[in-house]
Amino acid sequence: MTDINTPEARLLALGLTLPTPSTPIGTYSPYRRAGDVLFLSGVSPRLADNSVVRGRVGESISVESAYSAARLCGMTLLANIQAALGSLDAVEAVLKVTGFVAATLEFEQHPKIIDGCADLFVEVFGEAGRSARSAVGVAGLPRGIPVEVEAIVLVRPGLDTRAVGAAL
Repeated sequence: MTDINTPEARLLALGLTLPTPSTPIGTYSPYRRAGDVLFLSGVSPRLADNSVVRGRVGESISVESAYSAARLCGMTLLANIQAALGSLDAVEAVLKVTGFVAATLEFEQHPKIIDGCADLFVEVFGEAGRSARSAVGVAGLPRGIPVEVEAIVLVRPGLDTRAVGAAL
């Protein structure tokens, strides 16, 4: 019998299917582990066809669409966690989420956008997904994306995980 209180079970109960883990488009790794801490590189909002959402909030993309884009970032971060650790169940807690929002100078609702990722993490990890957070407004992001999100997670001690080769 599967425990419905695990992140993997919650993911299934929510009807969510993770995308393939992200592939670096530069000289970096999608994740890096140091002891029981997993650092996740920033990801873009990828669609099912591997294209990305584009636009600038307050100009060509709405708050609702940018929130959805941040949720897509969260899905990719979950896929990267699963690739690094073998299972989302290996996560003790999400420690920190940092989101960058490409927006007009007048736009002031950056945290509302990053809630797209933060809300997803709480849905999947429960209260362990409620992290410290920063939401930063920027003039532009790579490839014209409206949002980029990175995270830091605490790994359950003593679990045999897959972060071989990426661990310090």
